[in-house]
Amino acid sequence: MNAVRHNQAQKWRDGPAAPLKLSRRRFFNWAVQGLGATAMTTLLGAQPHRVPRARRGINICLVGGLSQIDSFDYKPDLARHHGQSPSVKNIDPFFGKIGRIRKNDWAFRQHGQSGLWVSELFPHLASVADELTVIRSMYADTGNHTPALFLHNSGFPVNGFPSLGSWLSYGLGTVTESLPAFVVLPDRRGAPSGGASSWTSGFLPATHQGVAFEGGAQPVRDLFPPGQSGDAAVTAGAELLGLINGKQLARLGGAEDMLSARMRSYELAARMQLSVPDAADISSEPESITRLYGLGGKITGDFAHNCILARRLLERGVRFVQLYSGGPLGGNPRTSWDGHEKMVPNHTREAARIDQPVAALLKDLKQRGMLEDTLLTFTTEFGRTPFTQSPANTLGDGRDHNHPGFTVWMAGGGVRAGTAYGATDEIGYRAVENRVSWHDFHATVLHLFGLDHEQLSFYHNGIQRRLTNVHGHVLHDVLG
Repeated sequence: MNAVRHNQAQKWRDGPAAPLKLSRRRFFNWAVQGLGATAMTTLLGAQPHRVPRARRGINICLVGGLSQIDSFDYKPDLARHHGQSPSVKNIDPFFGKIGRIRKNDWAFRQHGQSGLWVSELFPHLASVADELTVIRSMYADTGNHTPALFLHNSGFPVNGFPSLGSWLSYGLGTVTESLPAFVVLPDRRGAPSGGASSWTSGFLPATHQGVAFEGGAQPVRDLFPPGQSGDAAVTAGAELLGLINGKQLARLGGAEDMLSARMRSYELAARMQLSVPDAADISSEPESITRLYGLGGKITGDFAHNCILARRLLERGVRFVQLYSGGPLGGNPRTSWDGHEKMVPNHTREAARIDQPVAALLKDLKQRGMLEDTLLTFTTEFGRTPFTQSPANTLGDGRDHNHPGFTVWMAGGGVRAGTAYGATDEIGYRAVENRVSWHDFHATVLHLFGLDHEQLSFYHNGIQRRLTNVHGHVLHDVLG
């Protein structure tokens, strides 16, 4: 069967030998927006603008909103003001319930030679504090979950714009022909708000879409033909499909980008039938590695599996892998970081799922010599309020969305390890020092990959579109 799939992939790649008849008008149309443009992008445009520090990346995306004041942004004044009404001005909570200030629910300590503050919520990540570059002054333009997650991924708070992974695929091309450049590993409890729109290629060619890997024996849905299909049927179907698509493309003069993108996706799918089973089979991992990640653990097992898989995908040439921590919003108990009520059990449960696996991933990348050119980012769409989500002058047990100030971190890939950048106000509500927008964050990530965010663009509907829109600046102070 493997030989058949290899032959199938080759035939889809070669296609029919029908000549293309191009008029002058059709030729220029083809060159601007069709297969020709895609080919030129692959051959010429998929090059960094400068020498890259990072050649591959992993993003850990925390869905729902990690509390910055309970994790990486230590605010000792919270304890002094505990139980008081907040005195900061222009408070804008999502649900409009401004309760009293609540101190951090987890104790903080300084860790490593760097002395970075990390709370007891993340004991394993605290052990690798010297590898982290913590940005404590993030802010977002919206505190609504789905728009905030779109903004986090694409730089725009609405659907339809390419995600960071798609821009990296478009700007740098693929390393391997047998796996996608951009792979997504959703939380096994379900997709985040917005679903696949969070990793869309938007108006970029469809080949740059994030490919979601799920659990089980067939991690990519509909990749393999039905079990009852024999080798001859698979081969015949591939030949017929290639013939039909090739004739249609020849008739259109090569100007149909959607068709050519679909043909390339079929080619990739055929190659993935060989590569995906090997990449997804983590049974060959030594016990020392599975134990390090917590694979098989009742709490850590799912995310440990995804972290190991992410590393294996990078080793096999995938450019960018995004892992989601947190599934659909709502539910009882919640399957995300959305701690509107009962913050302590919510964040305790979610942190226990990922703390050991993420710290292990960082250690594993470093011991393999991969961390120096792998950018690991740990992000969330917004933070949580330093006051409780409860009626005025009451002290509740939950925290509301907090988009004026929150925390993310980076590691490896050319950033300055063991440092903190920016600051929020005395209670951790609003970013006040070296404020960082998602456009700034994206510009910095692209810079580390050797891409200039002002030069990486795509013409769409009369506008030269960018990941950073018309904003963004590189955070040079966080670079190593």
